[in-house]
Amino acid sequence: MISHRFLPHALTAALWLGASAGASAQPATATPSAPAPTAANPGDTVRVTQAWARASVPGQKATGAFMTLTASTPMQLVRVASPVAGVAEVHEMAMQGGVMRMRAIPSLALPAGSAVELKPGGHHLMLMDLKQPLKAGETVPLALTLRDAQGRESRLDVQVPVQPVGAAPAAGGHQH
Repeated sequence: MISHRFLPHALTAALWLGASAGASAQPATATPSAPAPTAANPGDTVRVTQAWARASVPGQKATGAFMTLTASTPMQLVRVASPVAGVAEVHEMAMQGGVMRMRAIPSLALPAGSAVELKPGGHHLMLMDLKQPLKAGETVPLALTLRDAQGRESRLDVQVPVQPVGAAPAAGGHQH
């Protein structure tokens, strides 16, 4: 369920969730932050490919970020943060009673060896309360918090290229 506070964000989300046209993807970069002594190095266990964020227009307060995550060991994506947004969440789109609904989820399973696609109309990263419009050609920093099967958390920093409104990356793309 979308809270009333984020209702305007949900309305603008409809603009970016439905649009898809071919555009070439710029490479994303993933850099594991310095892990805690007991945490696994996320850059060794999670590969990020085809990462991109949708550009926003002036006045738009929400947009999405998308990518494919492939974990070598079972992991969960439990949080996302970005300095460009006041709020960043892992979201899903799902049919409920014949109506497509978007909602935040507490975590997203990343099974070992399986590519998990975050895409418009499905699981995605929602960036809300944008501090300024995201412009095509810019890069957005995202911090992904991952939890391993032992409950240890680690952070993976990803630099995500911003694509124009109405664009989606073509197949292929840069791998990490």
